[in-house]
Amino acid sequence: MFMPQSVGCMEVWAVWKHGVTGQELRGVVGMSRCAKKRKLDKSVQDHLYFDSYSDVSIHEEMIADSVRTNAYRLGIARNAAAVRGKAVLDVGAGTGVLSVFCAQAGARKVYAVEASSIAEQAAEIVRLNAVDDRVEVIRGRLEDVELPERVDVIVSEWMGYALLHESMLNSVLVARDRWLRPGGLMLPSRAELFVAPISDLVLEERLRFWGSVKERYGVDMSCMADFARRCIMNRDIAVVPVAVEDVLSHPARFAELDLGAVTEEDLQNVRGTFCCDCFGSASVSGLCVWFAVSFPGEDKPLVLSTSPFKPETHWKQAVLYLDEPVDVVQDTRVEGEIRMFPSEESSRHICIHVDCTIGGLKMKSKTYSIPDGYSCETHVS
Repeated sequence: MFMPQSVGCMEVWAVWKHGVTGQELRGVVGMSRCAKKRKLDKSVQDHLYFDSYSDVSIHEEMIADSVRTNAYRLGIARNAAAVRGKAVLDVGAGTGVLSVFCAQAGARKVYAVEASSIAEQAAEIVRLNAVDDRVEVIRGRLEDVELPERVDVIVSEWMGYALLHESMLNSVLVARDRWLRPGGLMLPSRAELFVAPISDLVLEERLRFWGSVKERYGVDMSCMADFARRCIMNRDIAVVPVAVEDVLSHPARFAELDLGAVTEEDLQNVRGTFCCDCFGSASVSGLCVWFAVSFPGEDKPLVLSTSPFKPETHWKQAVLYLDEPVDVVQDTRVEGEIRMFPSEESSRHICIHVDCTIGGLKMKSKTYSIPDGYSCETHVS
């Protein structure tokens, strides 16, 4: 899933570093935030969330992501034996593309549940592809709809930035517990979270920039360096593409979710430890977090990965900047614990808390959030 973000003063930075367009800026989050420390009513949160999916550009971004869309097409096709002749529930159907994939795989009936007005376009797409005899588009929140039967398969593209931003997985779990037959199939069936230290060379150039102003223009602006560091290396989760050469270690998996067993309560505190050994001498500027989901297969699972080592997706990666860069050498150990939990201000927004040690040096604990208008307080558990 794609969640539009407010980007504010970081637009120039995004264009400079990544050459992104105005549309792509929706998915790049970094330098600014509007800290409104108030809790949104659940109905308001849901209205804002579903309304964001009524615009074409969000669906264009997702469908155009060939890594994402082909992974679902192939994941469903590889499970055709479990889909053929069965009832399927598509949670958060959007334009209905996954429902059409299921019908093409032989599903007897597909219930395509979508809360936003894009459901109207989904119904047209279903008719255009001549599967309207098997795919029924239902406009409404999953938690409110009634189905005439239990289903054999649930399919959903529920993943947000850093996997859990948007909290759509909660609706998938409600669907599973209410409508999936015992022994039924979840597509995807498993999710994993990974982390690795990174060295952001562009960030280092930006921090050095203020020391070069005097030579360029005859005005000493070196005092801006600390201010720049505080602005850039803040508590925001930066959703950006990370270059392979910036990754300083093998990835460490710190959490795994079994979609057949995980509970809504589990999602309130997803946590795990990590341990990485650096490849060589560099400066660690932050931690990079990404996810992978997998579809079961006869020989081996089909994996949709958002790793910086794989082709880029619209999810990019989530970067957590340290307070300041830390120099490391070959085999310097970076280890700690990561906790992910919903923001107190809006349950659909994810917060990430990190306790980290680099080379035996204890780093300050830090809590991060995606800056879409609501701040995240430190979470204690």
